[in-house]
Amino acid sequence: MQSGNVWTATSHIITAVIGSGVLSLAWAIGQLGWVAGPTVMLLFALVILYTSNLLSQCYRSGDPSTGKRNHTYMDAVKANLGGRKVAVCGWIQYINLFGVAIGYTIAASISMMAVKRSNCLHESGGKDGCQMSSNGYMIAFGITEVIFSQIPDFDQVWWLSIVAAIMSFTYSTVGLSLGIAQVAAFGDDAPGNLLTGFGFKNPYWLLDIANVAIVIHLVGAYQVYCQPLFAFVEKWSARKWNKSAFMAKEFELPLPLLGSYKLNFFRLTWRTIFVVVTTITSMLMPFFNDVVGILGAFGFWPLTVYFPVEMYIAEKKIGRWTTRWLGLQILSFTCLVVSVAAACGSVAGVILDLKSYKPFKTTY
Repeated sequence: MQSGNVWTATSHIITAVIGSGVLSLAWAIGQLGWVAGPTVMLLFALVILYTSNLLSQCYRSGDPSTGKRNHTYMDAVKANLGGRKVAVCGWIQYINLFGVAIGYTIAASISMMAVKRSNCLHESGGKDGCQMSSNGYMIAFGITEVIFSQIPDFDQVWWLSIVAAIMSFTYSTVGLSLGIAQVAAFGDDAPGNLLTGFGFKNPYWLLDIANVAIVIHLVGAYQVYCQPLFAFVEKWSARKWNKSAFMAKEFELPLPLLGSYKLNFFRLTWRTIFVVVTTITSMLMPFFNDVVGILGAFGFWPLTVYFPVEMYIAEKKIGRWTTRWLGLQILSFTCLVVSVAAACGSVAGVILDLKSYKPFKTTY
C-alpha cells in the first residue's frame, strides 16, 4: 500500500492540479474579461468544492465510519455504481491522463523556446524575428521524462513533487508581479511601473526565471500525473502474465550516492514507449491552449460532476424525482452543457490552427 502524509499529498495536489492549471488560467480569463472571467472562475470553484464534498462522502462504502475504504476513484465508482460505469470511468480517466502528458510536453517546449527567444530578441534589439522549431525542445523534454518516469511509485517521487510545487509558486509569483506592473504602467518609465521603479527597465530575465520554473514544474507534474496510469497498466499486466519473469523480476543496480535502484524490464520498456508516443503526438499537435481546453472539457463533466453526483445519490439512496434528486440532476445537466460548449470552442480552435499547420514543422 502506498504511504505518505499531509505534506506529500499537498505537494502532489499542487503539482498535478493547482500548479498546472495556472498555466492557461490567465489566457482564459483574458478571453472572458474582468467581469465575466472572475465570475466564471468563482462559480466553477463553488461547483468543484460542492462536488468534491459529494465525492468525499463516498470514501467509505456502507457505514460512513467503519465501512470499506475506497482508495481510488475507480474503487468508489465500482462500490457505488458498478457495471459498465466502472469501465467508462477508467477509460475517461486514463485517456485524460494521456492527454495531459501531451499538454505538458507542449507547454514545456513553449517555455523552453520562450527563454531562448527572449534572449535572442534582447541581443538583436528586436530586429531578429527569432523563429524556431519546437521539435528539438519536445524531444529534450521527452528524454528527461524517460529518465524520471522510471521512478517506481508515488512514495518515491515525493521530493520531485515538492520541487515542482515550489516552482509553481515561483512562476505564479513572477507572473502576478509582471501582470500588476503591466496594469500599473502608463509608459516605459512611469512611476507606477513596479519593475522600472526598481531599475528593471527590461525585465526579460524575470520572464526567463518564470519559464525555467514552468519547465521544472512540468518535469515533476508529468511524472506525478502519469503515475496512476503507469500503476494501472503494470498491475494489470502482472495479473495477466503472473508467471513472466519479464513482468515481475527486478534487478538491483547500485547508484553512487543514491543507494540502489530496482530495475524491471517491463517498467523500463512500457514507460519509455509511453513517453515516446506522447512526445511524437505533441510534435504532431503543438496547440497548447486548445489541447488543454479539449482535455478540460472532456474530463470536467464526467469526472468532476457526473460520477460524484451519481455515487452520492446511490450512497445516500436518494429517491428519484425528489427535490434533492432534481437539484443534483439540474447541476449535472448544466455542467454537461458547459462542457459541450467548451469542447466545441476548443475543437474549432484546433481546426483553425490546422489550416496553417504542417506536421513536425511548427515554428514559434
